[in-house]
Amino acid sequence: MQLPRIVISGLSGGSGKTLLSLGLTRAFRQRGRRVMPAKKGPDYIDAAWLGIAAGRPAANLDPYFLSLEELPSALVRSAGSPFFNDVSPDIAVIEGNRGLYDGRDLMGSCSTAQVALALGAPVVLAVNCTKMTRTTAAIVAGIASFVPELSFAGVVLNNVGNPRHAAQVRQAVEYYTDIPVLGALPRLRENPLPERHMGLELSPASRDPRVQEERERILDRLAAIVAEHIDLDGILKAASATAPLPEPLPLVPGADKGRRPLIGFVRDDVLWFYYEENLAALREAGAELVELSLLDGRAWPELDGLYLGGGFPELFPEALSSSPHMKEIRDLAASGRPLYAECGGFMLLCRALRLEGRDVPMGGLLPVSTEFLSRPQGLGYVQATTMCETLFHPQGSVWRGHEFHYSRCFWSSEPPEFALSLSPGVGMGREGGVGRDGLTSGPCGNVFASYTHLFAPAVPHWASRFVAAAGTGI
Repeated sequence: MQLPRIVISGLSGGSGKTLLSLGLTRAFRQRGRRVMPAKKGPDYIDAAWLGIAAGRPAANLDPYFLSLEELPSALVRSAGSPFFNDVSPDIAVIEGNRGLYDGRDLMGSCSTAQVALALGAPVVLAVNCTKMTRTTAAIVAGIASFVPELSFAGVVLNNVGNPRHAAQVRQAVEYYTDIPVLGALPRLRENPLPERHMGLELSPASRDPRVQEERERILDRLAAIVAEHIDLDGILKAASATAPLPEPLPLVPGADKGRRPLIGFVRDDVLWFYYEENLAALREAGAELVELSLLDGRAWPELDGLYLGGGFPELFPEALSSSPHMKEIRDLAASGRPLYAECGGFMLLCRALRLEGRDVPMGGLLPVSTEFLSRPQGLGYVQATTMCETLFHPQGSVWRGHEFHYSRCFWSSEPPEFALSLSPGVGMGREGGVGRDGLTSGPCGNVFASYTHLFAPAVPHWASRFVAAAGTGI
């Protein structure tokens, strides 16, 4: 597949690559380009904003979950899948994370640079030039020579103070290096992106017209800034010089194409952390999906299964506690139909959510409660080993995921029986220095909940087992 592509990276977190990625994506779209957005790393929030900017869901390209050989297939699969969008893109904009060469070890495994090399994609490097001129050229020269195989489309100078500053830095970079300067973004008086609560604050899943209008205004402003100061044609030229990508492998090999069970998933201001690949895997495995909300009074259809992703239940405790859909969730679990919950969805199924010493009743399907705290309690990649047979994960299966939660789990008496052992990881509790996670409940173990988020392409058994259970009604 011929898919022009570009990777946006920086020297570190906070270098301006998110502003640049969003602005480029929206600016290309305004020029009539069909943009395939993608995010490297376990990030739901920036990925969701990229999807809004492009008008189509963002793909996840994470070398912790997929081998370097699998990454090109993953990009092409997302670009050509009707489960993402039925219109083929003509450019992919891929946002990296952290610094370009930052990885999990001395050799930079799982770095943005490795993703760019695997995809054969040139890098646009955002450099924060605050209080720097000629030193910028030394930094760019070092970055370019560190991994000679890496291709650079050019450099974007960020946070330049005035036109004279921009000219000095541009002259130095172009004199001392072979890397072109694609533009210079001025230092802005106000951050055009909203402040964060574990990410950008305006929920990308919000159905409030006022929120939607504000999101569009922000993205249009970013596009205007980028279009005024960046050489868009130069970036398009570099992206178009990339080689064709191989045909993709199927997301769910050998998927059963029989009856299409109806699986619901909640996507509203409460729960909206979903990899689009997870939803695509369920569809490819044979499910029909329906989007639901916990915050309105509309009755849900009769479901064959339910998927509860992550999010911010701590922001809506009273609304959740009194939601009529809590009874529907309990009835679904009692009927033996499969219910899978991650992080925020797990919190929703517990006995209570404790906020500043006050316990708010939740779903009551699990024998534990959670308490929301001011600091992260679990953060990072994990490797999960399934310690007992479960509906969704077979005993002995080893799979990768990640956790990012500000809540901790507690119980009143003996610890519950956990289904997962995490290494590394915190999960719901620690025993002998190893994290424990994963609880099951229901009349036939049909409910599974954990802090751990999974990425379906890296857990090939998950979607097929989920859909099979929903199709048979257990």
